[in-house]
Amino acid sequence: MKKIGIIMLLSFIITACNTASKNNKVTEKAIENNSYSSFGDAITDTDYLLSNQALTSYKALQPGDTIPLKFSANIKEVCTKKGCWMTLPAGTEDETIMVRFKDYGFFMPLDASGKEVIVAGKAFVTEVSVADLKHYAEDAGKSSEEIANITAPAMEFAFEANGVLLKK
Repeated sequence: MKKIGIIMLLSFIITACNTASKNNKVTEKAIENNSYSSFGDAITDTDYLLSNQALTSYKALQPGDTIPLKFSANIKEVCTKKGCWMTLPAGTEDETIMVRFKDYGFFMPLDASGKEVIVAGKAFVTEVSVADLKHYAEDAGKSSEEIANITAPAMEFAFEANGVLLKK
């Protein structure tokens, strides 16, 4: 009787493992069929907010707060030197979200501006120094006049992405 119980338990475990593998393949195919390129950690193309909904979450944050977030937007700007950051719109033309990549573990293609992405990671609000603002402006290819006009630090909606799906 004890042997039958063990055999049944092993059969259940093997069946469960096979089911999990099949589920993973379905997720991969769903992403492949939607024509996404994946960067960083593997994420799915489900259960995400739109950028204007993400903005609502950001408005509730104070400096030092972080929240997990997954949302979709069209890329506004990408670092033109190596793709090490990107900005996403957050509702209005003036409000953007600065996205950097966890531990600089991956970068975006330099020609990704305007393309749709889904990002997953942590959202936070931070103050950005004048030096950093000027550095980002240089990376973005801004004119020397635009860079010289940066004279004060700014509060920024920031995001550390651990995974990105880029629509092809």
